[in-house]
Amino acid sequence: MNLPSDRGATRSPISHVSLFRLVWFSEIQWDFLSTRKQRLLARFSDNWRILFIEPFALGRSHHWVPVRRGNVWVVTIPFLKSVPFSIARLLNIPMLRLLFSLPGIALMLFWVTLLGFGFSNRIIGLSNPYWGKVASRLPCCFRFYDANDDHLAFPGTPVWLKSRLDSYLAQAQLIFSVSHELTSRVSVAPGVRIVELGNGVEFSHFATPRLQKPAPLAVLNGTILGYAGAMDWLDIPLLAATARRFPEYHIVLIGPAYEHEWWQKQSAINTLPNVHYFGKIAYSELPAWVQHFDLALMPLLSNTLKEVSHPNKLYEYTAAGVPVLSMNYCSAVERAREVVHVASSHNEFLRMVPEALVDRRIEARQAFAQQHSWDSLAVTMEQELRSAFMERCP
Repeated sequence: MNLPSDRGATRSPISHVSLFRLVWFSEIQWDFLSTRKQRLLARFSDNWRILFIEPFALGRSHHWVPVRRGNVWVVTIPFLKSVPFSIARLLNIPMLRLLFSLPGIALMLFWVTLLGFGFSNRIIGLSNPYWGKVASRLPCCFRFYDANDDHLAFPGTPVWLKSRLDSYLAQAQLIFSVSHELTSRVSVAPGVRIVELGNGVEFSHFATPRLQKPAPLAVLNGTILGYAGAMDWLDIPLLAATARRFPEYHIVLIGPAYEHEWWQKQSAINTLPNVHYFGKIAYSELPAWVQHFDLALMPLLSNTLKEVSHPNKLYEYTAAGVPVLSMNYCSAVERAREVVHVASSHNEFLRMVPEALVDRRIEARQAFAQQHSWDSLAVTMEQELRSAFMERCP
């Protein structure tokens, strides 16, 4: 591993700053699922150096030794959320919580220092509230929070997590939020700048025709109704009902699951002969799969967690040009009604399948997707961070 040199790096006027350092505490692993964090940070200009601190997760690959992803260093550091479920209730005791925190804090400080991110003119970014209290105390130029989910609404969230997030928000000078609904749930002090920056798509990646059908799809004869994304928020009863209503169609699921052995536990669908789960697909191969869906599905749960979301799969599907059928679970889907079929109930979803299958508005869908480019979103985020740096670090 070739470590960067920070020789001569000191706090200096903005006119002389040629290198910006950003430490991002993430709730998701860089190589696990392609999300807004990876898509945005990968597009930052060359005068950014970024340390992406990812969590430990059972059953996945990890980066115990930092690896480079363009301008980004990625390292895995176990922290409070990594504590085994069987003893997680012990973390409700403040002293034990502190003791469990210390190894992760020490490892984080080790890599932060060794990789050259230990300077006070660094920027701290947070999307993992478990790190909130620690990140709020690290010396820095300024802090921002990336509100991409309502993390306090996740099942099993410990009661003490809110205080960790609040301690960070009290010190944050900038907030990025993916939706109006999520913005309303973020508790920030008056005067803090909030930038609503939704999700997007790498348009050319999904729009460029991929004529060769992936081998697993090539052996499936007939119509394919496909879903690409994380499995954990699927409306399983709706998916099962769709498979039973249309036994002549194949239901194809591609993407990772946060829950260990998720597929084995889905008896409602894993016993149906026309439902096929192929697991995680490399991002480079994803367009070839999506483009060969006859209908792209978004059969996701409607709940307090998902209603604040902004799904990038909406733009990936439409960039690929395929017809889309979705449950009306968030405002981003509602705003896409002109090019996406949107159902308000399970029965309506099932009734709309034949109608959606014959939708040939390819150009309209792709024009809609082009309005949500990761390139323009990354420029906006980088400009906001630069402006905040100029204001806070003269």
